[in-house]
Amino acid sequence: MTPSNQIAFSRRSFLKTSSLAGGGMLIGFNLFTACKADTAPPVDIAELDFNDFNAFIKIADNGKVTIFSPNPEIGQGVKTSMPMIIAEELDVAWKDVHVAQGILDTKNYTRQVAGGSQSLRQGWTPLRQTGATARQMLVNAAAAKWGVDPSECSTSEGVITNASGDKLGYGEVVIDAAKMEIPEDVKLKDPKDFTIVGQDAFNVDLDEIVTGKPLYGMDFKREGMLYASVLRPPAFGQVLDAYDDSAARAVEGVSNVIRFGDKIAVLANNTWTAMKGKKALKASWKEGTKAESSSDHDKILTGLLDGKEFETLRKDGDVKKAFAQADQVLERTYESPFLPHNCMEPMNFFADVRTDKIELVGPIQTPAGTARRVAQMLGRNESEIHLEMTRMGGGFGRRLYGDFVLEAAEVSHLAKSPVKVVFSREDDMSSGIYRPSIKYRIAASVKDGKVTGYHLKEASVNSNMYGLIPNFFPAGAVENYQVDVANYDSNISTGAWRAPYTNFLAFAEQSFFDELADTMGVDRIQLRLDLLQNVKGTTDDRIQYSPERMEGVIKMAVDKSGWGKKQDGVYQGFSAYYCHNTHVAEVADIEMDKGLPVVKKVTCVVDCGIVVNPMGAKNQAQGGVIDGVGHAMYGDFTFTDGVPDANNFQNYRLIRMNETPKVEVHFVESDIAPTGLGEPTLPPVGAAIANAIHSATGTRLTKFPFIKHMDATKKVIG
Repeated sequence: MTPSNQIAFSRRSFLKTSSLAGGGMLIGFNLFTACKADTAPPVDIAELDFNDFNAFIKIADNGKVTIFSPNPEIGQGVKTSMPMIIAEELDVAWKDVHVAQGILDTKNYTRQVAGGSQSLRQGWTPLRQTGATARQMLVNAAAAKWGVDPSECSTSEGVITNASGDKLGYGEVVIDAAKMEIPEDVKLKDPKDFTIVGQDAFNVDLDEIVTGKPLYGMDFKREGMLYASVLRPPAFGQVLDAYDDSAARAVEGVSNVIRFGDKIAVLANNTWTAMKGKKALKASWKEGTKAESSSDHDKILTGLLDGKEFETLRKDGDVKKAFAQADQVLERTYESPFLPHNCMEPMNFFADVRTDKIELVGPIQTPAGTARRVAQMLGRNESEIHLEMTRMGGGFGRRLYGDFVLEAAEVSHLAKSPVKVVFSREDDMSSGIYRPSIKYRIAASVKDGKVTGYHLKEASVNSNMYGLIPNFFPAGAVENYQVDVANYDSNISTGAWRAPYTNFLAFAEQSFFDELADTMGVDRIQLRLDLLQNVKGTTDDRIQYSPERMEGVIKMAVDKSGWGKKQDGVYQGFSAYYCHNTHVAEVADIEMDKGLPVVKKVTCVVDCGIVVNPMGAKNQAQGGVIDGVGHAMYGDFTFTDGVPDANNFQNYRLIRMNETPKVEVHFVESDIAPTGLGEPTLPPVGAAIANAIHSATGTRLTKFPFIKHMDATKKVIG
């Protein structure tokens, strides 16, 4: 459905002032509906310096517009796309818009977060309201100057025109507009009239990225800042017993060595010296909790699947009865390893803990939560913390966790000096927050040619940090349906990894449905479409996906990929999945080379509602697919006695440039508000590849990574 064009906007959602140096209007706004709409500014904003504002629009008297972007920019493009939405409703030329990164503002905003592919989805309506209200204020000011009714005026690219053809630029009325009442009711544009949203726009940081200007946390420097390299326990489960720092202190340029908890920080005047000093440390470690190995987890998770201690997340009908009465029952177990995040930019953060203020600067996905944790750790008030966000060189969930920020703050507090903690690649991989090792067991019953039961079990390391999505497909499509979870608590730190919950579950379920279709002797595409018919018209409000939209992406993917029409030697696999409020279908084309699969092309169809920036959206979709291909084919991470078996890229396999397939992206045209895009294209691709490998070899793969699970003769094994 089309969003309503008529909106009511609370006066309290705006702040305004005209007392800007050089003239102009500054409009402050609550970006999200979850924001505290009744929050007043802490001081008179007219007295604040321009740089102190967060998430405001500045309209200068020359007509130029500055839009502050409050959310962390992690490469997902929100620093470009969110201001595009404001500019659309403000009705200014995109070339006249400057975008600036806002700081953390916990008083007025409640979701300054990069995670879950939710920024555009949650910001869509408030962002439009903001731009439309600012535009109406400018129109009202121009109408008052002309002595006409505002309804007689129109706007285009920062120019207001009345019925007589008179024109005024925004800059000519901005000072008057700043003094006017904020309108209670404004109209939003009809999506068919959009001129910015839906058009390609280059990343607003592109020039700085290409020319190497400071943008990222690793670029940040401050006069008098020390660099800290931290020695952490080499194995999960170990604690510091004793250490000798004499050799580290003897390294020229090392200024201090500080123990905090079970860690030791070496401080120096540059990163290299700090890391050199850390290598000179002599430390001994003792067991704190049991050191665990991946082989232990493999047995433990299998035991959990075979056991009876489960938490049931959803139960429809009676799966046991359905299985007992079935003509056929298919059961498979799927396994995935731990995975590190391996962001291009290793973890780093700057902290300056002073008696009057705590300054934090760097790349973080959760600035508000992290600032709160720093305040709690140091026994300080949150109001004393000033946090600035830099652009991030990758996050994928790793930068949701502010452990590296807490390290920087604690070391700065102890050293009484501004400090920047910098991880080496080895630190990054061996002291990470990993995707947990996990196993799924799926069983389905077939009676009289129909799927009558579906039982999904999950056994995970630290599933309280992971878990299943019980209301995604095929929930509602099968009469007897049950989802159970079991957990093993490990001391290995785990958490969100790009497309949490679904990055491996999609492979398991979509591979299973392909095999189920073969078992039933039916077409694999038709099986999915038939199951979706069972959900249409449902009154079950637990169901989160749309059967109609899922059907749409499936049919488009079949059409766009040339499904079933490829030349000899090209094998295809299909997959479709819903996550992060978005429906995706993918077809992988592979060829076999000396017994090994080579992914040549992935056709990706996405229904994510209105596409704000097609260029950026395409890049996001392609990146998710390539990331998914790489980790499905090669990603593997194991532990021996609590120690990661890989600590750098010489022994951890990532996809290489010559292995990246062509990714052809198609978006479903829509007038529905945008949904997630940073993550949804990753989960389906593993199953598409596995199903293509089955078409080529006749063998079903049930484990990640695919390349690992081949025998010495390079024949695919299950």
